[in-house]
Amino acid sequence: MLTTAARVMLAISDDEARSSLVENLKADGYEPLPVSTVGHARSRLDSDIDALLVDLGPETLELIDGIRDGACGTVDIWLPIIAGTASDDLSQPIRLLEHGADDVVYEPWLYLEARARLNALLRRAEAWRTRQVLRSGELRVNVRSRQVWIGDTEVDLCGREYELLRVLASDPERVFTRTELLHTVWGLGDWARTRTLDSHASRLRHKLNEHGGDWIRNVWGIGYRLGTGQIPV
Repeated sequence: MLTTAARVMLAISDDEARSSLVENLKADGYEPLPVSTVGHARSRLDSDIDALLVDLGPETLELIDGIRDGACGTVDIWLPIIAGTASDDLSQPIRLLEHGADDVVYEPWLYLEARARLNALLRRAEAWRTRQVLRSGELRVNVRSRQVWIGDTEVDLCGREYELLRVLASDPERVFTRTELLHTVWGLGDWARTRTLDSHASRLRHKLNEHGGDWIRNVWGIGYRLGTGQIPV
């Protein structure tokens, strides 16, 4: 189950509702982190939080805005957020969603509903994170941070070298034609006659191969594909 051991912060002011959610989440294998105010939530949020449940208060919109704007330190700007509201004002759920909440529930918090909504958001977040890291053997390309690793070693690439690698790593077994790569990476059309692709591929191959393996393969007469990291015998 994807959500097992997920670390969930509960910034819920109602003591009884918070305690009930904490008890049930623990019983279902989550790791709840309860706080009584949005201010406490802001001070304790970090990159290890997998989701946030928060009720509507004076500082709630400011907190959500801060997370989405990247103003909350190491917190993921895409952190799954479920907001609760007891207001009869039908504009409140819309306002919460517009500020960046992923889902809104009407209080009182019903555990089975909250758990189902939480599970759905965590599944989507996990699928999204998986797509953001391209892998092939020891090679990892983090699309969000534009970082590249071979094993535990980070490889420093310039912009076009990174873009070329990102395209090749998006489908490691595919041979990308020269025309495809010139169009995708450089925005050049079929008319292009340039050594730009070859020179960038050569520099990229050199930087990656410094850390072992053979990562960029030239398929003569067609284009390039990603290697396996194994040096051909």
